[in-house]
Amino acid sequence: MINFKLIYKVLGSLLFLEAFFMFTCLLMSISFREDDFLPFTFSILITASAGIIMKYAGKGAENAMSRRDAYLVVTLSWLIFSAFGSIPFMAGGYLTNPADAFFETMSGFTTTGATIIDDVESLPHGLLFWRSLTQWIGGLGIVFFTIAILPSLVGGNVRVFSAEATGPIKSKLHPRLSTTAKWIWMVYLVLTTACAGSYMLGGMDWFDGINYSMSTTATGGFSTHNDSVSYFHSSTIEYVSILFQFLSGVNFTIMYLALFKGKFKQFFTNSELRFYISIVTIATAVIMALLIVRNDYSFADALRNSLFQVVSFITTTGLFNDDAGQWPHLTWVILGIMMFIGACAGSTSGGFKCIRGLMMLKVIRNQFKQILHPKAVLPVKVNRQNIPQSAISTLMAFFAVFIVSCLITATIMIAMGIDNTNAITISLSCMSNVGPTLGTQIGPEMSWSGLPDIVKWICSILMLMGRLEIFTVIVLFSPSFWRDR
Repeated sequence: MINFKLIYKVLGSLLFLEAFFMFTCLLMSISFREDDFLPFTFSILITASAGIIMKYAGKGAENAMSRRDAYLVVTLSWLIFSAFGSIPFMAGGYLTNPADAFFETMSGFTTTGATIIDDVESLPHGLLFWRSLTQWIGGLGIVFFTIAILPSLVGGNVRVFSAEATGPIKSKLHPRLSTTAKWIWMVYLVLTTACAGSYMLGGMDWFDGINYSMSTTATGGFSTHNDSVSYFHSSTIEYVSILFQFLSGVNFTIMYLALFKGKFKQFFTNSELRFYISIVTIATAVIMALLIVRNDYSFADALRNSLFQVVSFITTTGLFNDDAGQWPHLTWVILGIMMFIGACAGSTSGGFKCIRGLMMLKVIRNQFKQILHPKAVLPVKVNRQNIPQSAISTLMAFFAVFIVSCLITATIMIAMGIDNTNAITISLSCMSNVGPTLGTQIGPEMSWSGLPDIVKWICSILMLMGRLEIFTVIVLFSPSFWRDR
């Protein structure tokens, strides 16, 4: 049986956390003396009241969570956080359509960065801060954040971690998961603080520096300006953004070992990280050459713009310093591949993940060898460790469902009148949690407000599936999930 009382208890506590996050935005609103004070006050009251009701419904729950409970609580957490997180947009009249408000909030929490709002500069500071904060919270995971600060809240938190963590291999730094979560969040805080400081040294004011640092390290992409990073017309800020986007795409376990344990060797010996660096280098070189030859860019501009876009797309951040929609179409193919692959597992980025790409290439290589040597035993190794056959089977299933989900969504969009390029890149962008697309209707510099409401709801679910890596969501639709043991 599913332990609904425990689920109510957990969800109630999470809603209290969300109300607290809204309170920080309320303080921001008060400091700037803007008109989003009342919407946030109302949102806090509604969210906290729902939390009290949930906590009461879960009173006396046994703190023992099964695997099914974990999958359900993780999926519901993201849905409920997004639903209540959309209240400030609607209460203030900034977004009056529920589909728009839910899309914007889901895009934030899943760090997708696709926006419905055509003019973000018209929003008050409290709401701009809320958009950035949703991305920063969602960067490492809503429930993972809870494990770090309230480990006693979630019984069986290893199962919850497995349901929410990204990548095919879940690494732990400490036998106690709550300790691992604290260390990972420490890396995240250090990275965000360093990023904010660097942005401010580069010329941003404190508000932009904090917001862009949260968006950058969460690999989210929400901006406080319509022109994203290009608003500042600063190559220094762009290179700072490139650096911290790239670092945020590195496995945070490796970051912890390097920053706090001095094990810098991990940066040179980790197979996934070397694969990540190689892809970024090759893609940047090719796009840079195309921009110089076909678009008459100078060497410096071509290097900066190509590197920025490649890092932004592969880390699924979605910030932009140039309109890649105006680049040669061959660059779209390369950026589309970056969008699909994503950065390292265990980072804040979305996508297929480099480690899965590396494993796929090794499986394909072994298959060719098997044709020539049918009796050979050819293990798949990553970082000198054998990958079990069960993990390879899961990898193939994940790849198939990922592609099929994108194709089905793209087909629905094409049937609704969206052009082929946008339909494909929109579905890929949502599933990979990237944000920008490539095309004429919705390019990197445009909002998603023109999409039909039904497409916005579909994209919202696709974002959730991409962030929770598909199976955590899809398993809830299996009849066996709801049967008694």
